[in-house]
Amino acid sequence: MEKTTKFTVTIPALPISNLGAVANMVRKCGGEAIVTKEPLALLSAERVIIAGVGAFDAGMRALGEEGWIEPLQHLANEGSIPILGICLGMQLMCRSSEEGRLPGLGWFEADVKRIIAQSHSLKVPHMGWNTLTVEKQNFLLSQSIEERRFYFVHSYHVVCDDAHDVLATTNYGVALTAAISRNRLYGTQFHPEKSHRFGMDLIKKFLEI
Repeated sequence: MEKTTKFTVTIPALPISNLGAVANMVRKCGGEAIVTKEPLALLSAERVIIAGVGAFDAGMRALGEEGWIEPLQHLANEGSIPILGICLGMQLMCRSSEEGRLPGLGWFEADVKRIIAQSHSLKVPHMGWNTLTVEKQNFLLSQSIEERRFYFVHSYHVVCDDAHDVLATTNYGVALTAAISRNRLYGTQFHPEKSHRFGMDLIKKFLEI
């Protein structure tokens, strides 16, 4: 893969994060990854990735207790740089979650709900490889006849008020939201850092936005 312009991606060093894999994927795609424990470093960032695994309330507590919410809200309101939330990071961009009691960041008019298995053959969590259906024209996940597979592991899914915020869905008995976008805010329920060449393509495009 050709290397892209070396944009720097700032990644908050949260205890809920899969930091190493995400940073390595950014570097493989030609970007520079900075994992930081300093929330104010976000104010000079060119790109931000919120990478998260685990429970919703634990994620929001980590953001609040370590001082990340104010600079993140500033960046989201300003809209000057792209921000990508991965897995729990995407869910934290929403208003609330059935998994917890704390409010989310509220960047999307959306709530996080538990996956209800549609048959005995479908287990929760939704874990493993699945394909996407791209729901709207966008730069991050271009519509293509090629089948693209991404790696998922989640028990909760995002439900948007406005269907226009849904970037892509995946089928797990019913259509589940797999990616969301609004302006320069993006979220993926799947893990691009674990999704090989298709994940690399997505991160490369995130660097090029």
